Amino acid sequence: MQHGCQVDRQNGDNNVLADATKETQESYIESIILLPYVLHMNVWLLYHHSKDMKRILLTLLVGSALIGIALSLQKSSPSPTPSSTSTQSGQVTKTAPPTSQVSLSISALRARSYPGNDLVVEQTLSPHESYTQYIASYMSDGLKIYGLLTIPKGTKPSSGWPVILFNHGYLDPVAYTPTARYVAYVDGFAKHGYIVFKPDYRGHGKSEGTAQGAYYDPGYLIDDLNALSSLKKYKDSNPTKIGVFGHSMGGNITLRDLVITHDFKAAVIWGGVVGSYTDLLYNWENKVPFHPTGRDLALRINHRQEFLTQYGTPQANPSFWNSIDPTAYLRDITTPIQLDVGGTDEEVPIDFSKTLRDNLQSAGKTVEYYEYPGSNHNISQGFDLAMEHSLAFFDTYVK
Repeated sequence: MQHGCQVDRQNGDNNVLADATKETQESYIESIILLPYVLHMNVWLLYHHSKDMKRILLTLLVGSALIGIALSLQKSSPSPTPSSTSTQSGQVTKTAPPTSQVSLSISALRARSYPGNDLVVEQTLSPHESYTQYIASYMSDGLKIYGLLTIPKGTKPSSGWPVILFNHGYLDPVAYTPTARYVAYVDGFAKHGYIVFKPDYRGHGKSEGTAQGAYYDPGYLIDDLNALSSLKKYKDSNPTKIGVFGHSMGGNITLRDLVITHDFKAAVIWGGVVGSYTDLLYNWENKVPFHPTGRDLALRINHRQEFLTQYGTPQANPSFWNSIDPTAYLRDITTPIQLDVGGTDEEVPIDFSKTLRDNLQSAGKTVEYYEYPGSNHNISQGFDLAMEHSLAFFDTYVK
């Protein structure tokens, strides 16, 4: 779909260049044809007039020649200014370059490869009666990425354990440790017979690279898709039975996963940042009581102003913003999705999930929606019921 748009744009650019070349050639031909007549007329005037008049005419002749040369050069050398388009309001805005040049565009991310590699166990953690945990690593974009790998105990199915790729929400990358948060979530999935792998995105904990945030940089998503490929190769996993879970920021990564690949059998998103870019820009901080500060806010909005400065707003340049927005590609999703939200979430508007639910339903997709009254962003107050819903959903579509 995106490739077709790029081809049409390229052909249009070629036609514009061809027209400009033709116009320049015609201007030169006209100049050559008219030049003898102009010179003849001026020479005749110089010969038949007085000395003073000859000086005036000679000055006019030289001036005309210089002006003609200047105009010819200006016409034949177009200025290298960016192309522009007019909005309905009459405002002129810069047109974005082809989306293939933007690494966050869905088309560019689909064109990439995510080879991953064999998971390497770096450390064995304290044993649990129902599962064994490890710190494991894999490669992503030349970076060594770590993660928490949890393997169920018991008799492994003949085709391997089903898998849940776990996308955690925002945590301070500097203070991040793989075992400090989401303990109950991982415990619930692992005890139910799933391998759980929770990647430490680049720049988090011991993972190499620099944390850039999830909304205006593709790094976390790339790490996630390389984790998927690595899990497919893992000796104890069933590569055909993989689901994905995302919380908060991890829900945004999960939604991007689903428009890039069809390899996930089911997806569950809790309190997800799953609004459009218009929502993320204008309907987030002003809609909830919680306001991040310092480093947290800096990572949330990292690169945002650069995008706005270069490409304009979503209203002024919808083609660009749609090209990087997973909510513009919902019709391509084939994975069943469950959405869970706390009714009193103070960090992410629950309308993000409600709108996503409505749009998925309109597109004919399989979607479940659960709202837990009185529950916060982590659905702490309704945690057991939410986990019950999530496990039932994964059991239906993954196991």
